[in-house]
Amino acid sequence: MATLIEQLADFAVSTADSRMDVDVLHHSKRAVLDWFASLYPGTREPVAMNLAAAHADERNLGKSSLPGFGATSLPATAAWINGTSSHAVEFDDIFKDAVYHPGVPTVASALAVGEHIGASGADFLRAIMVGYEVSTRIGAAVQPSHYHYFHTTGTIGSFASAAAAASLLAPTSRDVMAHALATAGSFAAGLQQAFRSDSMTKALHGGHAASSGVTAARAAYNGVTGALDILEGEVGFGAAMSKSPQWNKVTQGLGEVYNITRVTHKSHCCCGHTFAAIDGVQSLRSQLSESELADVERIEVDTYQTALDVTGNYAPVSAYQAKFSMPYVLVQALRFGSVRLEAFSNERLLDGATRELMQRVVLNACPELSARFPSSRSARVRLVLKGGRVLEHFAAHRRGDPEAPLSDRELNDKFSELVVPVIGAGAAQGLAEKIWSLDSIELRELNLVSLG
Repeated sequence: MATLIEQLADFAVSTADSRMDVDVLHHSKRAVLDWFASLYPGTREPVAMNLAAAHADERNLGKSSLPGFGATSLPATAAWINGTSSHAVEFDDIFKDAVYHPGVPTVASALAVGEHIGASGADFLRAIMVGYEVSTRIGAAVQPSHYHYFHTTGTIGSFASAAAAASLLAPTSRDVMAHALATAGSFAAGLQQAFRSDSMTKALHGGHAASSGVTAARAAYNGVTGALDILEGEVGFGAAMSKSPQWNKVTQGLGEVYNITRVTHKSHCCCGHTFAAIDGVQSLRSQLSESELADVERIEVDTYQTALDVTGNYAPVSAYQAKFSMPYVLVQALRFGSVRLEAFSNERLLDGATRELMQRVVLNACPELSARFPSSRSARVRLVLKGGRVLEHFAAHRRGDPEAPLSDRELNDKFSELVVPVIGAGAAQGLAEKIWSLDSIELRELNLVSLG
């Protein structure tokens, strides 16, 4: 019987000579647009700038772009830097069933390899679709236990990157795809502890996944083999990094239901576990006048346990920690109406009124909502006002989830908001137009190096 890796490889090569479904193609473009929206502001973050500096001796050695840095590098290095940059500001997409940011490693890998070999835009989009489908299914199969210790974007992302790269290097080769995925399984890494400290490591997980997948695919293309039972083997990925993985999820609906059409696009610049609660606060805020906002005595939230495990920090000391602090982001939503990049400025971080109100945020783990994780990310929010008035809102889904998706126009607006400050309005508009036309142009026509 074929291993899971071999079945995924069969799917991947079966797509090489077939036309992409119109809806799947459209969602692949959405994925690319949203990835660039996260990438460009990320290039201005210290982790990305420091990483680029660390590889200054490789600058302009290859054909793979480093958008935002006005340079190129070799494929694995470009994937490493771009993957890290696209994860740095916490605005990247999510596949909730896998607790995973698929765009980070997938697009970073496909861009690096695609530019290196001179791929068409259509082949680039197909590789992204393959990376999303392969990785999201493996990710869903090992959750929720995998997330207790591992950062899925770092671990599952290695499979995404390998699949995308192999799809470009040898689109009709079952062996290249299978061995790329098999080797990537041994490269998978990323620990939850990186979430719990004020370090740069978490962003590096996405870049490492992108780079390791590129490396695995290029090795497989040149005959390096891997363990094809790396997923379900007795001492393989599932046994080591999950409890009772549901391997049927890997192939269920494969080639019929496309997970790239079921992706969450962020509307808040922070950890996705806070989103349902932020949405609830925003909804209730809209019912209050400016004077009534000052009467809010307490914010109460009932949500799933994992959200509190990851974001229950009442004393964040940096912008990074604040993005993983539910008390902080909820106060930002209440006081200012949104949680975007400016929410994490030094002025906002040091604001005394925010810090005081944060201590009046009450977080509760709801057993019912916890049991629905990871497929459902819900929150019940109550604003308690002076005099005892209580407003309540239940957010069954997060804004941006497939049940409540952002429109193309909203994605374009997000792209402009985040990219224009980095490369300018004209360049940003031109890039967006080319992304929406990728299926009819060559990848090199994005001209990323010239955009700075």
